[in-house]
Amino acid sequence: MSDAIKSYGWQAKPRDPSVILGGKKNIKDPKPETVASIKLPDSSLATSVLEYAEKELPLETFNHSMRVYYYGKAIHNQQFPDWQFTDETYLLACLLHDIGTTHKNISATRMSFEFYGGIIALDLLSKDLHAPIEQAESVAEAVFRHQDIGGNGMITTIGQLLQLATIFDNMGGHEDLVHEDTIKEVTAHYPRKKWSSCFAATIRKENELKPWAHTTALGEDEFPNGVENNKLMEPYDCNNNRKLSL
Repeated sequence: MSDAIKSYGWQAKPRDPSVILGGKKNIKDPKPETVASIKLPDSSLATSVLEYAEKELPLETFNHSMRVYYYGKAIHNQQFPDWQFTDETYLLACLLHDIGTTHKNISATRMSFEFYGGIIALDLLSKDLHAPIEQAESVAEAVFRHQDIGGNGMITTIGQLLQLATIFDNMGGHEDLVHEDTIKEVTAHYPRKKWSSCFAATIRKENELKPWAHTTALGEDEFPNGVENNKLMEPYDCNNNRKLSL
């Protein structure tokens, strides 16, 4: 197996979470993790994309993207420690997965936000920041497919982890993969700021602007309603405190 396949998370995993979990709710009972215990990559590439995301994304979306990183790493560390990828690659995917939902970008194209966002991510990483093409393409693939919730077939390692973490933060799915204390810790550093209603409104806006959007595959009403009624995250949704310093 090539280094690029391992480093950039290209290994194939089943799309169906029940398959990777062996039909169980988790591989092992989760334990609390802190933000400090999960390393945030500080390479020049990671720092450049972090600065780009802070500039381009609304605070609510930026905080969501960071929560997805920390929840995903907690899932990786405890449930799937043999999955191979660099933390930098996963962070890039987290920071850029919703870039297509910004007011500027959602209105700039007739494409579904994941696909336009994937193109933005690919161009930013490969052309502007000169990341290795295998890494840039892995991030773009994950962005393209982060709402390609499965059923049959396969997906990349990075793509599957991004799906698990976004579903966890957006809908409270796979709630047995992350400890409650980890949720408290991560939301203290990256508050939700009523994310459930915020993202539900974004979904409805996308569907109104683009009735053909890929988001409709998750249910034109079922998906935004599910996001809006995220019971797992409801206790944290009105946490409007400022982000804590690391």
